[in-house]
Amino acid sequence: MCCIMGYCCAQADMQLIKECFGRTKSRGPDDTRYAELENGVLAFHRLSIMGLTDSGMQPFRLGKSYCVCNGELYGFEKQREQLAAKGYTFESDSDCEILLPMYEQYGTKMFCMLDAEFACIIYDGETKKFIAARDPIGIRPLYYGYDENGVLVFASEPQNLIGIALDIKPFPPGYYCVDGEFTRYCDIAAVSSICLDDHETIYKNIHDKLVAGVEKRLVADAKVGFLLSGGLDSSLVCAIAQKRSDKPIKTFAIGMSEDAIDLKYAKQTADYIGSDHTEVIINKDDVINALEPVVKLLGTFDITTIRASIGMYLVCKAIHETTDIRVILTGEISDELFGYKYTDFAPSAQEFQLEAQKRVRELHMYDVLRADRCISVNSLEARVPFGDLDFVRYVMAIDPSKKLNTYGKGKFLLRKAFEQGDYLPHDILYREKAAFSDAVGHSLVNYLKAYAEDYYTDEQFGRLCEKYTHARPFTKESLLYREIFEKYYPAQSEMIVDFWMPNRSWEGCNVNDPSARVLSNYGASAV
Repeated sequence: MCCIMGYCCAQADMQLIKECFGRTKSRGPDDTRYAELENGVLAFHRLSIMGLTDSGMQPFRLGKSYCVCNGELYGFEKQREQLAAKGYTFESDSDCEILLPMYEQYGTKMFCMLDAEFACIIYDGETKKFIAARDPIGIRPLYYGYDENGVLVFASEPQNLIGIALDIKPFPPGYYCVDGEFTRYCDIAAVSSICLDDHETIYKNIHDKLVAGVEKRLVADAKVGFLLSGGLDSSLVCAIAQKRSDKPIKTFAIGMSEDAIDLKYAKQTADYIGSDHTEVIINKDDVINALEPVVKLLGTFDITTIRASIGMYLVCKAIHETTDIRVILTGEISDELFGYKYTDFAPSAQEFQLEAQKRVRELHMYDVLRADRCISVNSLEARVPFGDLDFVRYVMAIDPSKKLNTYGKGKFLLRKAFEQGDYLPHDILYREKAAFSDAVGHSLVNYLKAYAEDYYTDEQFGRLCEKYTHARPFTKESLLYREIFEKYYPAQSEMIVDFWMPNRSWEGCNVNDPSARVLSNYGASAV
């Protein structure tokens, strides 16, 4: 990951900007650079992934214009060739160097042309305007706000804006902004027409598009590793990658010392595909000690995000401290597309589709946020094959009656798509889903709940919850997370719209805990 920041006014307090930008140096530990412009400031922390030489350092400049970008632009070589034919020259192998020539050629239409996970800020030296944009899913983070003088400020993380912006907001995915005016260029969750492919065609397309999504994310000038939980999604990503590698890929799994559920399945997958596998074992003290740092780095109070982040943070910390890997592939976003345990309770295909659209549009506040922060704080870059734009568009368009779980097995289409080709053992391919925080070990969540229960008396719980109007805590655990959040992000809770919870309006889903463990259909996920 890299880190970007933009202050859109000439009267910049450089000391304050450097102090705030320095809070996220771990996102880009290799180099830092500031461009003091006629009309503002651009800042960049670099994590070298593509184009490792100094010539790939940002901000990039073209004439009077400048650009900073945290992103991966897939297939950029073809676009660079097209731009070279128009007379542009390039000094580095960095994918992001094409952005300013593209902007000069196509203006804001360029954002629709990118196959990318990105957040960028461009300073147009001719119009003196700042243009910011974010990928359609929000895989790469971007936030914005206005200072006390009404100056617009952008940054990769909200902690960069604490002390500068009054109200911090997530930059909406699939939008670009020109001098504070937002325009949606892509709604990735919208479906213009339902795809009526038959089942066999669907299986083939899911297979081919996910394989392509993994393959393009293996391209890096830095070393690549994989998070392997032993669940379907991460196992598929690893299996596809191993088939395309001429040597064992490096996989990593994490679990509690006393009751890890996933470790045995991760090892089974690793042994089957032949990966170089590492297990990270954690205990109660590791979990409790990680809680406050995790809430601080996340910038959220959401229960399920925090629970799941503790394991991911600790396994990425181990990768950073013991290896020279720089890029991590993960299995996020499959659930939002193919369904959770709770979407088995969807009362109709239309309700399933509406729920999927809601979850995809909110991903940047939950699972995608978790993956970005836990990985980037450890100076690694996250890549998410299930978030491939072509793949997401196709799966979202599939007739929702085919995605609804009428098969007796969730994510049936995805499983069937990889039955052929010897990707995974049948037991892994058809294994029941366990949520990541649960599968690290049920004790992880139990320890967090018990810690919160001991932290507050019942009287304190009732009194302290009353302080909050937005997303009011409803358990002692949620109050604990909110109090830690407010310590680092005071009065900024609206960055997160609400708690991630099953759809309580559906029969069987009116629960007070986000874990699938509380649902009646959890079943074999617990073992």
